[in-house]
Amino acid sequence: MSGDPGTATTTRRSQAPVVAAVAIGGGIGALARYELTAAWPAAPGHFPWATFVINVTGCCLIGVLMVLVTEVRPAHRLVRPFLGVGVLGGFTTFSTYAVEIHGLLAPGSAGVAFAYLGGTLLAAMLDVLAGVALTRRLARR
Repeated sequence: MSGDPGTATTTRRSQAPVVAAVAIGGGIGALARYELTAAWPAAPGHFPWATFVINVTGCCLIGVLMVLVTEVRPAHRLVRPFLGVGVLGGFTTFSTYAVEIHGLLAPGSAGVAFAYLGGTLLAAMLDVLAGVALTRRLARR
């Protein structure tokens, strides 16, 4: 083992606020996602609108956030980990998206699965771009 053992401890301590920001933000985002999916459940074999809206909205907000913290105004070092990785990372759920696609691949709902697969990817990417473009446009005013 090379290096000073004190360096690892110092690095770990200096990263503690970042880890805490991500953890707290992730909890907030996951709670918001849970509430939305509980309020808007998807029937088996039907398009999972709650997850779709969550992921697409989260992608738009990622675009907005990144412009705000990288181009508009310098932010505190914990803003991106808290909001981007934490809140929006906990809010969006591409793992649930994958599980829902798998569940929709049953006979009779494969068309819904493919619409959900392609529609989510397309809408999410377009919403990131829309969030970036809209935020840049509003920031110029």
